[in-house]
Amino acid sequence: MEKVFVDTNIIIDLLAKREPFFRDAQDLFTLADKKEIKLFISSLSFANAYYSIVKHHKSIEAKKFLLRFKVLVEILPLEHKSIELALASNFDDFEDGLQIFVALQFGCDSIITRNIKNFKNSTIPVMNANEYLKGK
Repeated sequence: MEKVFVDTNIIIDLLAKREPFFRDAQDLFTLADKKEIKLFISSLSFANAYYSIVKHHKSIEAKKFLLRFKVLVEILPLEHKSIELALASNFDDFEDGLQIFVALQFGCDSIITRNIKNFKNSTIPVMNANEYLKGK
């Protein structure tokens, strides 16, 4: 089964129903719900998603969203190795560097993000949700 790493912005698109990106995010996560692909996120993304959602909802509601959401993904740990690699890398955006090295460490086949330009040095394919879905 294909292992797809999902960046934080796609998670927030889904959970916050952010237009015009919500439908593609929803369709991506529906593939995971149907067990057609396996979606992975970093623990950093999970924390960032909470932080983003709690700006618009009460903490208890944000936690309920995340409890339902987490059954669709496997949450990967952010480990020392990924941090060291991101610090030593040529990625301008440190957080995106962390995401790439977590995805690589756990053998993901591709990365889905809306910030493709920040992942230009990735050694695995990077695309937005719409591009990925067109290939399915």
